[in-house]
Amino acid sequence: MSIATKRGDGGQTGLAGGIRVSKADLRVESYGSIDELNTHLGFARSICQDKEIAAWTEDIQRTLFRVGSALATPPESKKKPPAISTEDVDKLTDLVHRIEATEGILGDWSLPGGHAESAAYEMARTVCRRAERCAVRFVESGASVQPEVLAYLNRLSDVIWLFGRLIEHNAGIDSRLRDGSNTGPKFSRAW
Repeated sequence: MSIATKRGDGGQTGLAGGIRVSKADLRVESYGSIDELNTHLGFARSICQDKEIAAWTEDIQRTLFRVGSALATPPESKKKPPAISTEDVDKLTDLVHRIEATEGILGDWSLPGGHAESAAYEMARTVCRRAERCAVRFVESGASVQPEVLAYLNRLSDVIWLFGRLIEHNAGIDSRLRDGSNTGPKFSRAW
């Protein structure tokens, strides 16, 4: 059997359970954004020299396959979508707290590009936020999606941002956007 089935040549694709929809369907856009995010994380992991961050990233990538599958499975499918649990979200929250506890880690806006590895994670973070926005649009269109999917994506962008900061911190790179004279309010670091 070939990967080139030609069944999608007319702009349709198959969902779990054999249901055919337009490739422009919000469901397809949602799980496609997760696939793109997973690929960006794979690139970041492939150049990451920090074995612990690389292992965390690989674990996240495996969970993202479940997230994508949960989004790809319509309610009318005979196949049940994989569960995205509060434990999945809590695992990310624990990682946020663990990294934030690092002495001297950046706690304000950062300027992307100070380090190649952290820049790759910054790119993945922006794709994560786009995937989250897409999933929110999908939910707002009336789709039934496990609430943990949105919570997972929201928390994940925080974790990815922190991976970049930890890489820079460990490399001795100061990526602060503002210098010491600009003491304005701190903003959401991961947008």
